[in-house]
Amino acid sequence: MSVFIPAEGSSDMTDKSNDIRFVEPSDEVLIHLPDGRVLSGKRGTELEAFMQRLENWRDPLVVGAIVNRELRELSFKIWRESDVTPVTLKDTDGARIYRRSLVFLLETAFEEQFPDVHLTVDHSVVSGGYFCQVRGREPLTVEELKRLKQRMKELVRQDLRFERFVISKQEAIELFEQQNKSDKVRLLKYRPKDQLVLYSLGHHKDYHHGYMVPSTGYLQWFDLKAQPGGFVLQFPRRHSPDVLLPMPEHSKLLQSFRQYGSWLERLGIDHVGALNEVIKTGRIQDVILVAEALHEHQVAEIAEQILNRRDQVRIVLLAGPSSSGKTTTAKRIAVQMISQGIEPVPIEMDNYFLDREKTPRDEHGNLDFEVLEALDTVRLNQDLKRLIAGEEVQLPKFDFREGRSYPGDVVKLRKDQMVILEGIHGLNPRLLPEIPSEQTFRVYVSCLTQLNLDRYNRISTTDTRLLRRIVRDERERGYSAQDTIGRWESVRRGEKRHIFPYQENADVMFNTALVYELAALKPRVEPLLRQVPFGTPEYIEAKRLLAFLDWFLPIDEVYVPDNSILREFIGGSILKDFKLWTRVSD
Repeated sequence: MSVFIPAEGSSDMTDKSNDIRFVEPSDEVLIHLPDGRVLSGKRGTELEAFMQRLENWRDPLVVGAIVNRELRELSFKIWRESDVTPVTLKDTDGARIYRRSLVFLLETAFEEQFPDVHLTVDHSVVSGGYFCQVRGREPLTVEELKRLKQRMKELVRQDLRFERFVISKQEAIELFEQQNKSDKVRLLKYRPKDQLVLYSLGHHKDYHHGYMVPSTGYLQWFDLKAQPGGFVLQFPRRHSPDVLLPMPEHSKLLQSFRQYGSWLERLGIDHVGALNEVIKTGRIQDVILVAEALHEHQVAEIAEQILNRRDQVRIVLLAGPSSSGKTTTAKRIAVQMISQGIEPVPIEMDNYFLDREKTPRDEHGNLDFEVLEALDTVRLNQDLKRLIAGEEVQLPKFDFREGRSYPGDVVKLRKDQMVILEGIHGLNPRLLPEIPSEQTFRVYVSCLTQLNLDRYNRISTTDTRLLRRIVRDERERGYSAQDTIGRWESVRRGEKRHIFPYQENADVMFNTALVYELAALKPRVEPLLRQVPFGTPEYIEAKRLLAFLDWFLPIDEVYVPDNSILREFIGGSILKDFKLWTRVSD
C-alpha cells in the first residue's frame, strides 16, 4: 500500500500547516467533564478548586476524581488539559477515601488524649463502621468516648488540611521508632520501595494506605458507639452517604471475628510485618500447620453439633458471600461426619443455576447471578424432597464456561444420611419453603480477615475474597482479572441484598480466613492483575490491589496443605472430586 507524501512547499502541505505554530504555554488549563462541560482554570490549580465549581459537588460529596483514567485525590494539581470524572461518597473509591481519612482523624484525636494507650482499628460492621479496641487498659468509658468524639468534631470544625509529603523509608522507620509504633517499623522493614507517602494533621504524622480528603471539614458524618470490648467508628454507607444507619446486633459475627483475633494472638501474628518476619526467617511452615489445625478443630466442632441433632436434621445448609470457601468447608464437614459414622451427600447450589438465556438481569441490563431467581429453586426443592423420601435423583451439573446445565450424578440417600447443600442463598428463608426448618442446620461461612497491615491500616475482608475469586475464576472459569473485577460490584450488591441480611439466622459461623493466604495468593494473582489494560475502569482497582500486595512477602504454594480452604482457589485440592454418597449410576 503506497502512502502519498506531498512535496515540500506544495499547496497541500502549506494549507494544512497554516494554523500550526509554536506558542508560549497558556496560563489557563481546561478540564473536560463526563457531561461534556468544560472548566477552565489557572495551570497548577488543585483539583479541589475545580470540583467545587460544580453546583452539586456536595450532593453527594465529591472526595476525589479520575483524571486521565487515573484515580487522584483532590489535592492533585492540574498542569495539563485533562478528562476528569468526579468521585463521590457513592463510589467505591470515594467511600474508601472518606473512611481512610476518618480513621486518621480518629487516630489523631485518640493519640492526643491517650498518648500511652494503643488503639487498633479492627473489622468492619455491616451497618457502616469499624470496630475498634484499645490495648493495655480497659475499654474506654462512656465519658471518655464522648470526649474523644468532641475532639474529633472540634478538628472537623477547624477544617485542618491533610498535608501530603514523601520521605525515605529509613526516615519513616526512624519516625515510627520515635513514636513507639513497632508494627509500622516491622512492616516497613520488608517494603521493597525506598520512599513512603505520609500525611500530617497538625503535628500528627502517619502512613495510610491510599488517598485522603483535602481537609477535616469534609468529615461531617461519623459517630462513636460503645460496644462490648471496644467501640465502633460509624460512617455512612454508599447508598446513603449522609446518613448513619442504626447499629444492629450481630453477636455471632462479632464472636467469629474475636475468635480469629485470639487465633492470631496465639500465632503471634497480628499484622503483616510479623507475618513477613516469619516468612523471612523460614518459620512459615509452622504457622501454616497451626493455622490449618485451628481450622480443622473448628470444622470438627461444627460436625459434632450437627451430629448431636441427627434425629431431626436431614439438610445442612452452608451459606456465605462469594469466595468464602463454602465448597471446601462443606466437604471438610462431610469428612468429619463420616469419621463419626454419618455419610452426608455434598451438593453444590451453583449446579442449580438456570441456563444463561434464562438468567435474570439487573437494573442495568446485566446478567444477575446473585439473585435467588438465578437458581432453579423449583427443581432444587423437588430434588431435596425426593432425596429425603429415599428416592433416586438425577442431580444437575452446571458448566460455567458454556452457561448451561447438564445431567450430573444419580444419587440416593439412605435413612442415616444427610444432604450438605452449599451456596450463597443457604440462609435465605425463601430458598427451601417446602422443607421444614427443624430438618435443617444452618452454617454461615465467610472470610473474616482480621490480619492488618498495622494498627490503623486494616485489611478488607472484601479484598481478600476478591483476590481469591480472581485466581479461581481464571483457573476454573476462563475469566480474566478484568472480567472478575468488572463483575465484582454486581456480586457485592447481591451479597448486601441477599446474604448479609440473613447471616444471623445461622446456627453456627465458620471463619475461613487464613493468616498466611495473601502471601500464598500473591505469586498467582499479581501476574493476572498486571494484565488489566490501562484506561479501563478495572485498571484503577487492579493498580490498588497490586499496591496492597506489595506489602507482602510471597510464599511458595507447595506449603499449602492439599485439603486447605485455599486450595479451592489456587487448585490442587484433594477434596475437589470428593464424593462418598450412595451412587446409583455414573
